[in-house]
Amino acid sequence: MAVLSNLSNYKNFGLLVIRLGLGITFIFYGYPMLMGGVSGWKELGHSTRHIGIHFWPVVWGFLAAATEAFGGFLLLIGFAFRPVCILMILTLMVAAATHLGEGEGVKGAIHAIEDALIFAGLLFVGPGKYSVDKK
Repeated sequence: MAVLSNLSNYKNFGLLVIRLGLGITFIFYGYPMLMGGVSGWKELGHSTRHIGIHFWPVVWGFLAAATEAFGGFLLLIGFAFRPVCILMILTLMVAAATHLGEGEGVKGAIHAIEDALIFAGLLFVGPGKYSVDKK
């Protein structure tokens, strides 16, 4: 199809669409967790027990919420893109381990796994030219 073959000229626009979609999604998902306060952070931070970390649940919960909320904003604008991708991958690996550890199986963990794989790919591709980090 000749019409679709020209879409490769718009790779940077495609990266922008992905960044905007993921950024908005993670802001909406992470902001309520960030506003949950110490009790919410502690509950969220207990998820690290599924990967063998049993200390500082409030710190881990805050870092996970901040990664999703502020990381979502940074994705949106394309700033510190690769470090944010790494933090998102780590956060999503814990989320997947939590779903698996609570007996939800792959079906429960699949969204965290999918997002982690997307961020792993974006880590290599970069933010594209429509970003603060453009090169």
